[in-house]
Amino acid sequence: MTSSSVVINRLTKRFGSFTALDHLDLKLEGSKCVGFLGPNGAGKTTTLKLLTDMIYPTEGECFINGISVQRERKTALAAAGVLIESPEIYPSLTPNEALEMVADLRGIPPSQRRERIQRVLEEVKMTEWANQKVGRFSKGMKQRINIAAALVHDPAVVILDEPSTGLDPRGMAEVRSIVRGLKNSDRLIFMSSHILSEVVEVCDEVALVDHGKLLFYDTLANVSTRFSDGRRTVQVQLARPLAPEEAAKAFADLPGVSQWSLLEPRRYRLDLTGGLDAQEKLLETLVGRHIGLVGLAESESALEEVYLQQVSRGD
Repeated sequence: MTSSSVVINRLTKRFGSFTALDHLDLKLEGSKCVGFLGPNGAGKTTTLKLLTDMIYPTEGECFINGISVQRERKTALAAAGVLIESPEIYPSLTPNEALEMVADLRGIPPSQRRERIQRVLEEVKMTEWANQKVGRFSKGMKQRINIAAALVHDPAVVILDEPSTGLDPRGMAEVRSIVRGLKNSDRLIFMSSHILSEVVEVCDEVALVDHGKLLFYDTLANVSTRFSDGRRTVQVQLARPLAPEEAAKAFADLPGVSQWSLLEPRRYRLDLTGGLDAQEKLLETLVGRHIGLVGLAESESALEEVYLQQVSRGD
């Protein structure tokens, strides 16, 4: 099976004298979730609209699975499922009826539609609401149906524009859970967001954009190392709280760790020097100390520090 890809080549968009996007280059390949991160007004939605031919570039070109969006729009976008700016669903329709319309527009044969619709409703956890009118749904439930509509033709590439924005905490959690589930189905997911915690929780890689320019693109694991002279912050989760003397012993003389601190009764922050090799050695050492280690992950604050550092440089 050929690897899915999205290639953005010197993409530029000007609205009069305002440059919304400035010669953006980005190449994504494989089955993963890439977070397109940046502050409001950075150029994220403009990029996604250009990538899906909703607007036309001033310069540059986009490719989905090697096919030009600008020159072969229908063929390129046949492989993509797109959700941009949360379209409204007719309130009198049920999810089954709304998705039947989308399946028809996508050219899915009638003999396959029922199975496809049932499958995507399961993916977005809306099966029990399949025959209820959408007008009764919460905003989060409607967004899950919108995601289902983007998936009904089983796309290899999924493009999502801030899918959890405007939802309450429960709705945000539900949408993020769905996106995490999509990563298990050999899809390339390109998701814009301005929420750091969302990117850390859901994505494998992150591309940061500001003022229409790409600042960096890398794996989450490499981001803090790349921009902090090898220093990074990790969080350690334990199965049980440690007494102060136990913690002092457990975190003494750890390889690469300059200092540690207690965040919550079972969670600690460690300042680590080095990349993935250093993190691997730290994990091995902690496991060997038999302190009930149940998790070790890059701290969200590490991405926040890099984000603020890089965005402020562009001001």
